[in-house]
Amino acid sequence: MAREQVDEMSFLDHLEELRWHLVKAVASIVIAATLAFIFKDFVVGIIMAPKHMDFPTYVALCDLSTFFGMDMSFCANELPFQIEVRSVGGQFSAHIWTSIYAGLVIAFPYVLYQLWSFISPGLQDNERKSSRGFILIASLLFFLGVAFGYYVITPLSLNFLTNYEFAEEVSNAFDLSSYNSIVRSSSLAAGFVFELPIIIYFLTKVGLVTPQILRKYRKYALVVVLILSAIITPPDIASQVIVAIPILLLYQVSIYISAIVIRKQNRKTKKA
Repeated sequence: MAREQVDEMSFLDHLEELRWHLVKAVASIVIAATLAFIFKDFVVGIIMAPKHMDFPTYVALCDLSTFFGMDMSFCANELPFQIEVRSVGGQFSAHIWTSIYAGLVIAFPYVLYQLWSFISPGLQDNERKSSRGFILIASLLFFLGVAFGYYVITPLSLNFLTNYEFAEEVSNAFDLSSYNSIVRSSSLAAGFVFELPIIIYFLTKVGLVTPQILRKYRKYALVVVLILSAIITPPDIASQVIVAIPILLLYQVSIYISAIVIRKQNRKTKKA
């Protein structure tokens, strides 16, 4: 019945439906951003935590460095940089934008729910059932990616970039927006990269991707992953490997997911 109603809807009706879903999604981000703006101290504490050497990642890497006799920069008392603001409205602007990005992270599951609410009426009943866990799984992957970016990529980047020395006469005094950009981009980029299995699932459903294609181009994917790791991490082998490993695992998981989707489609075809 739902499918018949969808078929009867005009193009303008679809646009109107999409508009309301977008309005609800944006409203949820605004509400979450407002809460983040109000609870500034909590949000600032999260943003500034990777600056301090008691951050869990630095402590763990210091222990590993001590055990293996490697680079001891993770065991320093503090990172060699200061954060400054070089514009009159810099702190207020940072507060606004930090709240908006925090709102996007917090409201992400509801944004996905609105997206799914728009798409799902156009699916067959069996397709809706097979995709029932979409919001939960996609949200979990996103939050895992954000955590990976925050706890792994961000501290690795900060440690390398702030300890890198071009000349002794140059001191590290970074603008607040530059610091926030590293924390924000590392966390959000990793969050969206971790959505790879979900993307592959839907690409397989519509016939654009098969497990054979994914296996065939696995070696090229490896090169892309290494390049991606080199872009979002410091240019040292250890950091790139740490970042590349979960991405490669996600790629392998995506192959299995694609194979499962194809297997189910073949079964339905044989029954038909």
